[in-house]
Amino acid sequence: MLTLRNPHHHLHQGRHEMFRGRLVPCHETPQRLDHVLAELTRRALGPIRTPDTDAAALDAALAQVHEPRYLQFLEHAWSDWLALDPANAGRDALPSVWPAPGMRSDLLPENFAARLGLFAFDAGTPLTAGSWFAARAGAACAIGAAHAVAGGDRSAFALSRPPGHHAGAGFFGGYCFLNNAALAAQALRDAGAARVAVLDVDYHHGNGTQSIFYARADVLTVSIHGDPRTEYPFFIGHADERGAGAGAGSNLNLPLARGTGFERWREALRSGLDAVRLFGAQALVVALGVDTFEGDPISGFRLRSADYLQVGQDLASASLPTVFVFEGGYAVDAVGINTVNVLEGFGA
Repeated sequence: MLTLRNPHHHLHQGRHEMFRGRLVPCHETPQRLDHVLAELTRRALGPIRTPDTDAAALDAALAQVHEPRYLQFLEHAWSDWLALDPANAGRDALPSVWPAPGMRSDLLPENFAARLGLFAFDAGTPLTAGSWFAARAGAACAIGAAHAVAGGDRSAFALSRPPGHHAGAGFFGGYCFLNNAALAAQALRDAGAARVAVLDVDYHHGNGTQSIFYARADVLTVSIHGDPRTEYPFFIGHADERGAGAGAGSNLNLPLARGTGFERWREALRSGLDAVRLFGAQALVVALGVDTFEGDPISGFRLRSADYLQVGQDLASASLPTVFVFEGGYAVDAVGINTVNVLEGFGA
């Protein structure tokens, strides 16, 4: 299996995030990717490359999924943060004010703190000097993996951070800035796949991916995740969210209770794969989060490392060209083993 890795991921390294009412060291760290890369190398599952990036083509691809004003904000956010106070060079940018329902979000504020809150949905996603560069390079990995699969590869893996599935067309949060899974799905559509499915197996609901495709009939979004009544991102991911307009019936949420073990989780995976088959997908994107692991510090399912081999085998049963996109997983010492177990189970 071809792996496309993000050579610039380390440029995004947040100092702190707001977690349960206090500032704590970031759970999303560069070491996450380093452990996966080391395990991929150890097992020699296939070639590991950096993507060939054409800046103009990448810009065009980003604009198909994300709003222009949001992309412009991300590109200039750090320089705007420094313009407020040169001392901000030693501090990450975190939002402190947001538009509530009934407030206007159509007008772009001149004040940077207001713009930051306009585009963010949480205070747990620090924006750093390298966030835009790392996220942009990660997007190139996802698009490159999709091109490899569209070109005939059975599968490809986009190994990147920051992750992406919480990012919407015009917002960031959940450690995510650009939606890599959505970019891969759109690239597969552009390459000729009439119908594409995105299957999100991260512990947290793929709210950004759902929102991007919610009114489209050509992309099925399926998410298996912690029940939003108790789990982040809380306000979306319920089973009655099935799509809207042309996309009615093209979204499937499979929320599960905290403490769910592998057998019950695997039943949900089978339901998700059944939906992919019924949809008639010609290609599959797997948003591969392994924060379903029993040792994850911010999640609540009970999968074990050996279970991820079976997950890979189950995903292979769909018999579809498949792009894997690296998402969550915060038990850092185990994230490499768990991620590569999925890929090995799928079959390189």
